[in-house]
This record gives sequence, C-alpha cells and structure tokens, in this order.
Amino acid sequence: MEIMIIGGGIAGPLAALALHRLGLKVALFEAVARPKPLGVGINLLPHAAKELEALGLLEEVRRRGVETADLSYYSKHGTRIWREPRGLAAGYRWPQISIHRGALQMFLLDACRARLGAGRMHFGRRLVDFEETASGRVRARFAGPRGEEAVESREADLLIGCDGIHSAVRARLHPGEGPPVWNGAILWRGTSRMRPFLSGRSMIMAGHERQKFVCYPIETADDTGRALLNWVAELRFSPDRPFRREDWNREGRLGEFLPAFEDWRFSWLEVPAVIRAAPRVFEYPMVDRDPLPHWGSGPVTLLGDAAHPMYPVGSNGVSQALLDIAELVRAIRRHGPTPAALAAYEAVRRPATAALIAANREQGPERVMQLVEERAPDGFEDLETVLPRAEREAIAAHYKRLAGFDPETLNASPAGCDLSVPL
Repeated sequence: MEIMIIGGGIAGPLAALALHRLGLKVALFEAVARPKPLGVGINLLPHAAKELEALGLLEEVRRRGVETADLSYYSKHGTRIWREPRGLAAGYRWPQISIHRGALQMFLLDACRARLGAGRMHFGRRLVDFEETASGRVRARFAGPRGEEAVESREADLLIGCDGIHSAVRARLHPGEGPPVWNGAILWRGTSRMRPFLSGRSMIMAGHERQKFVCYPIETADDTGRALLNWVAELRFSPDRPFRREDWNREGRLGEFLPAFEDWRFSWLEVPAVIRAAPRVFEYPMVDRDPLPHWGSGPVTLLGDAAHPMYPVGSNGVSQALLDIAELVRAIRRHGPTPAALAAYEAVRRPATAALIAANREQGPERVMQLVEERAPDGFEDLETVLPRAEREAIAAHYKRLAGFDPETLNASPAGCDLSVPL
C-alpha cells in the first residue's frame, strides 16, 4: 500500500514519518526544489510534544528549541492581567516548546530522509491535478516548481494534502473557494538577539484586539547572555483595505508599524528596542479560511493548514496538525489505509477544528486582554474589579478543553501515534 503526501513544510514530513511507522510505503512531494529554513518562531504545545515523543522526535526538537515555562498577558500599559505556568511547570507530562519554524522543518526533512530514504522524497514537484482511478486508487500529475510541463505521474492508494493555506489539493477538491479571509490585522514578525526577560523562558502577550505585541525566546542564551527572541507586532486596520498576499518571506517596513509601539517601554521589556534589533522583519496578514463541509473524497483528504487554516491565536497551529496525524494513525490502524479510514479521521477532526477556527476568531484565550481594554482602557488599580480571577480562569480553561490540551485529560490519555497502545 502506498500513500502520497503533498507538502514538505511541517505537517507533511510529520505525517510521512507517522505513516511510515505503520509500515506503509510513503512518498512525499514538495513544490519547492530546495527548501530553506524560512519563517520565525512557532510553538508546540504539550499535546503536540506528546505525539512527537511517540514518534521518537521529541528529544531532538527539545534540543533545538526552548521549553516555555510561563505565559503572561499584559495590558497596553504593561500591567499584568494573567499569568500561568506552561508545559512541565503546569503539571503536564510533556513540555511546551518554542522553536524556529525553519529549524523544525529542516530537522523533520532530515528525519524523513533517514527513515523513509531520500528516494521517497521528491522536491520541485508541483501538484497539477489528481483523479480517482477505476480501481479506487488516486493518480496525481506533477509539474516542475515554476510551471514547467508535467514531469511525473504517480498512483497511490491514498493522497493526503498537507500543502498549507494555499493548498493545491484543497483547491482541486473545493474549486471556487476563493482567497483566504482577512480580518484586517497585519502581523510584522522578526527575531532579535537580546537578553532574556522575566523568567528567561517566558512568553508574553500585551495589548488588545487592535494592537498587540507577542514575544518569547526560541533559542537558549549564548555565551554573551543573549537569547534569540521571536516577536510579533500586530495592528488592525479596516478589512476593506487591500492586503498583500501572505508569504513567509515578504519583507516588512519598520515605518509602517514601529511608531505605534514607540511608547511601549515597560519595566520588564523595551518593545521598540526589541523591534529595532531584528536584522529583518516579515509582514503577514492574519488570515484563515471558513470551515469546509467536507475535507476530502474517496482516497483523498486534507491535513493541517490545508484542512483548517486558523488565526495564530493560542499558539496552536502546528499542534492541531499533530492531533490530525494522531487521529489519522488511529483510523488507519482500525480500517487500514482505505477511504473508510480517511472518512473516520475526518469525522473526528473536522468538527473539532471548525470549533477552534470559530474560537480563534473570537480571540481565544487572548480575550482577557480585550476585556481589560474595554472595561479599563486607562488602566486599573485592582484587577479583580475589572476582570475577576474566576472569569480569567474560565477563559483559559475553556480554550484548553477546546484545543485538546486540558491537563488532566491529556495526561491520562495515550498518544495517538503510540503503536504499542491497543485500540
């Protein structure tokens, strides 16, 4: 039995590694001829780390990133609203890891070469179309990375689209869907080598719905005592304003956003200094897509951002892809590598991710910052009178349950990718 994986970003290599462990013949196809370590920081939450451990990848990922110890939300004045421990410090059996997206992608591609074999990885292969054959298999046709004529045609028992928010597989399954949905926010992202702040392994979010700053380390401190900090500066505009197509490598301009953050100088972090220390800044509109009525058809399905692109709220994008993979592994173990397995996988994951897309559009756990902005825009002396602790706790707990990382439930359940656990 052979499975084609389309996409060599993060979800594709992870899916390939997981399905290879099932003893399946897996081939990975990526449109880019020579992948490069693009992007900035991302987070892997404990439910993702749990699956990475089952895949035998966790220790190497830990070595390349930073184990996040705590998360705090602040007002635009730099006053703390909510702080909670994260990962092991929060009682999980697995850590939360902050890591450079490019470093993670390159590691996963190397792991695929080692486990699948380099001959199972095909770069510079852009999916053109696919069709179900009379025998129920799927035939895919590929072109070169720049639109050259078709260079290869392949058949497999299943095809899984892991090719991101601009998925060619999704476009073929759902023609006419149109561009991603923009909510009016622009993210400027960068990395700066600076001295760590707060605990040294802290993640912070400050501001409100219309202006926000996020910062956390993605590499440990070097001999000079400086760590690589990942940061995001966000401003919201009218959704009617045209925006440039999202691209991990689009250069941003300081003059378009830095003036809005010039007075964000807190005792625990100088935001303008962090921004200015970045050698390059990237611009990315905050976009997602509406949930689909169905992901796939017959021997074809979607996974990760191709299936459910969502706002980067709650640090949960890659983690949801790993939950997809875990459920796909469960389904294939029950039904074999068949369309029935893909249907069973979708029946579990599509409703769960649709609910998360909706929650992220309502700001997810970051809603505590907006509530403080609405109720006390000029600041506060007693947070309890503005946003009681019980309300803060309820918001945080609700999102953990929705996203699949409620501590008690997560710690008590087996990893989907753990093949030693009976179904």
